[in-house]
Amino acid sequence: MLTGLMQPMPLNISKILEHATLAHGGREIISRNVAEADWRGNYAMTAQRAAQAAHWLKDLGLQSGDRVSSLAWNTHRHFELFFAVPGIGCVLHTANPRLPDEHIVHTINHAGSRILLYDSNMGAIVDRLRPLLTSVETYVVLCQADYDAQIASFPESIDWPVIDENAGAFLCYTSGTTGDPKGVLYSHRSVVLHGLAAGLSGALSLSAFDVILPCQSLYHATAWGIPFAGAINGSKFVFPCDRFDGASLQSLIQAEGVTFSGGVPTIWTMYLDYLAQTGEDTGTLQRVVIGGSAVPRVMAETFQSKYGVAVNQIWGMTEMSPLGVLATATPQIASLGQEGMNDVIWDRQGRLQFGVELKIVDEAGKRLPHDGQSSGSVLVRGPWVLERYYRAASSALNEDGWFDTGDIATIDVNGFMRITDRKKDVIKSGGEWISSIDIENISAGCPGIKVAAVVGVRHRQWEERPILIVEPFDDAKLTEATITEWLTPRLVKWWMPDRIFFEPVPMSATGKIDKKALRHKYADVLVQSVDQQR
Repeated sequence: MLTGLMQPMPLNISKILEHATLAHGGREIISRNVAEADWRGNYAMTAQRAAQAAHWLKDLGLQSGDRVSSLAWNTHRHFELFFAVPGIGCVLHTANPRLPDEHIVHTINHAGSRILLYDSNMGAIVDRLRPLLTSVETYVVLCQADYDAQIASFPESIDWPVIDENAGAFLCYTSGTTGDPKGVLYSHRSVVLHGLAAGLSGALSLSAFDVILPCQSLYHATAWGIPFAGAINGSKFVFPCDRFDGASLQSLIQAEGVTFSGGVPTIWTMYLDYLAQTGEDTGTLQRVVIGGSAVPRVMAETFQSKYGVAVNQIWGMTEMSPLGVLATATPQIASLGQEGMNDVIWDRQGRLQFGVELKIVDEAGKRLPHDGQSSGSVLVRGPWVLERYYRAASSALNEDGWFDTGDIATIDVNGFMRITDRKKDVIKSGGEWISSIDIENISAGCPGIKVAAVVGVRHRQWEERPILIVEPFDDAKLTEATITEWLTPRLVKWWMPDRIFFEPVPMSATGKIDKKALRHKYADVLVQSVDQQR
């Protein structure tokens, strides 16, 4: 081997903040906060506060490798902790406040965190959990009177230590839909590479002209890596705290000139409903990236046709930091015309991105062709894909070094992936597969439906059959008959749901439809109805 003659500089997260400060120091950082006035600062001020926080954490006795947990919303304080904690060689565990208490306790104890920093409206949660948190020594409220006061006396500059790029930086836990949440330990190297790739033109396409409103939670897979991709590109940030309702988002979009945002579909359902009720428009907003679950086509069509806002899907998972694929156009797709391009961009989760190798395989592990028809298990590998879960004894990869995502998908000749289902969500009826995602997307287009969820439940003859759970808008007058009439010409007959139920659709801690809860609730509903008829 002939060794390269380049400088062996490790990829450290602190370098992202240093660059943003030197190249874009005056670019604004705006934040709403809990029970406080909005904070208005910039990258230079964020760097100063991150330095103060770093000195303070070291003064508390934190050593390299120690874990710090946060229970916090999308604010400037949480953002500066994204740099301060890993910047001194420690690991930031972003705890998810929407998890059940027992799961929050599990993640903090499993992380072994010595410090817990939390927003003031998390006080009730912390009071409940404090007796159960075995490793936490110090509790600090992220507010002016506590956190700000404690860091205020420390220097506003720091010589960030050079850290091994493979050292842990962030500890993010899965949502625990099957057992206890699992920890995924991101490294400095994986975070920096992910941030560089996420901002590319074929991905999020961020620039110094963008004003980003992150509606994906900072505690969920580092908000899809947006804090780092945005900082690398010098974008302005507008943090909404915990206010994701339509009125709150609209006020920030209008006041701060937001151009780019992202989040799960439920947030944008509320936002579009607010616009429809008020008659307002989207102002400066240009692009919305939506992930977490499939984007209802009617949502994408409304954004584009009514408001001129481009919608792109994104797919990934905590185990992938989380970027996997993103639905952006290519010359081949653009040549199809607007309608043809929409069919691809809106109906597929995204196309292959540099840094993530992806393949689909059949049940025997044989690689399937990229023909847009062959459906198989999605396997991934790459520099920001996990190798093993935190504290796990064995690797999470198969014998060939690939991670099985649990998704079922097709990939077409242009590299666009279309998720047809999760392995646990796909419905097998009479030996044939039914895609719950496809039925949900079609159902979501029915006027009056706010959220549609489809699960497979037991059936005496067909093994499983789909049922549809609908959450209508408040003023909608929907019946099982009107929905059936809508679906009939749009679904093949044997895909039609056997029953339709009306109720608020439960959501998981990450904003996805909680299908585990629905499957449990309705497991025997079709079996019982048959028994009652006898």
